[in-house]
Amino acid sequence: MRKIVVAIAAFMVSAVPALAQQPPGGRLGTGLPVPRYVSLKTDRVNLREGPSKDHRTAWVFQRAGLPVEIIAEYETWRRIRDSEGTEGWVLHSLLSGRRTALVMPWAKSGEPPISLLDRADAKAGIIAQMQPGVIANVRACDGKWCRVMIGMERARDLDGYVQQEKLWGVYPNEQIE
Repeated sequence: MRKIVVAIAAFMVSAVPALAQQPPGGRLGTGLPVPRYVSLKTDRVNLREGPSKDHRTAWVFQRAGLPVEIIAEYETWRRIRDSEGTEGWVLHSLLSGRRTALVMPWAKSGEPPISLLDRADAKAGIIAQMQPGVIANVRACDGKWCRVMIGMERARDLDGYVQQEKLWGVYPNEQIE
């Protein structure tokens, strides 16, 4: 009898973390890893206080391509966080799997611009100088360097390399192919 009680107790202890990770009602989202980075699909995305249209809109994002981090899923809703730490819920259809990153959004005013280089080497040639907050399309990352493309309105897009640690929208040491 004692073995049965110990076995049941051991099972209950191991089940608690799994239950704690499930969203309310046990309704899972996509099954993709959480957290993960995605980007905003449109120029107008309502950030809500909860996972339904009945919840109040707390903020409106107005920048398509902005990277955000999905930190929870509930049915068709995703809880996201932006580079400033603001969190809320958005409908999944307003998000894109396209990987983008912000160039050093944490930089203070007056800091020098960040170099976009022609190869993954600190001594490489400079293609352009980027201001903090520029959105870059992430093409690939090797854990230290990311190849990115910067869309230009009236000129040819810029394609080059930036140190991964200078981007918000990719994890440290993350590799993207």
